[in-house]
Amino acid sequence: MIASDIMSSPVYVVGPQENVAHARHLMLAHKISRLPVLDGDNLVGIITKKDLAYRLRQSDPIWRRRPIDRIPVHVLMVPDPVSVAPGTSVRDIAALMVARDFSGLPVLDGKKLVGMVTKTDLLRSASVNSLTASAADLMGEAATVNRYHSLDHVINLISERNEPLVVVNTDGTLAGIITESNLAFFKYSTDSSTGLPEKDVKMLRKGESGGRKRMRYVMEVHAVAEDIMTRPVITIGKEAPVTAAVALMRENGINSVVVVDGTNLAGVVNRDNIIREVAK
Repeated sequence: MIASDIMSSPVYVVGPQENVAHARHLMLAHKISRLPVLDGDNLVGIITKKDLAYRLRQSDPIWRRRPIDRIPVHVLMVPDPVSVAPGTSVRDIAALMVARDFSGLPVLDGKKLVGMVTKTDLLRSASVNSLTASAADLMGEAATVNRYHSLDHVINLISERNEPLVVVNTDGTLAGIITESNLAFFKYSTDSSTGLPEKDVKMLRKGESGGRKRMRYVMEVHAVAEDIMTRPVITIGKEAPVTAAVALMRENGINSVVVVDGTNLAGVVNRDNIIREVAK
C-alpha cells in the first residue's frame, strides 16, 4: 500500500494570518488533529493540536498567554513541514513518522497539496491488520498523575514523555486518562486578560507524613487533572491481540488503550507502539 491508498482528501487548511481560535474550531468540527497552512497555493507550515495544547501552560509570562483568538496561526505553526509523495510506501511513511516523531504528513504531488496521511490512517492499513502481537508485546509503561495534579504539571509531563497520562485515585484505581486532545480542546471559561481558566481549586494537604489531613497547606491553581481527563477509561487485557486494541481505537476515536492485568494497571498501548512495529 502507498500514501494515496490511505491518505485523507480533501484537506482542511488555514492561512498563516488566520487566528488560532479558527484553527481550533476546524479541528474540533472535523475531528482532526492538524491543519496544513497555505499561503495562496503554497504549503508554508502545519499547525497541530499539540501546538494548541501547550499554550495552556500557566507558568508562561502573561504576554504569551493572550487568548487564542488574538494569536495568528503563523506564530504557532511549524514552518516548512516535511511531506511525502502519493507513491510513498506505508512502511516508509511509518519509518519516517517514527524517526522524526511525526503524527501526520502532507502529501504533495509536485507542489500541489493532495492529501494528509496520519497515524490514524496507518491504523487502517493492511500492514496493521496483519500484526500478530499481543497488547502485552507492544505496550509501554503507563505514566500516571493523581486527580489533583496541576495543569502545569500535566502539560510538563505529557510534553516530556510524549504519551497519554493515566489519572489514578488515591487507592491506585483508574480515574481517567489525559491526552493532548484533552489539553488542546479543553472547554473552559477564561479570564479575558490572560486566556486562562478562572476556576481555583484548593488542595487538601497533610500536615505531616502519615498525619491527619488539615487545610494547613493550601495551593490555588486554575485547573487540575480531573477537570480535563476523559472517563471512563477504555481498557484491554494483556493477552488480547493488538488488533483488538486497534479496533477499540477506531471504534472510540482514540489513540491509546490502557492495558490491565486483572484489576491492576499494566501499561498503555498507543498508535506509536503499533507504528513502530509496522516500520520494522
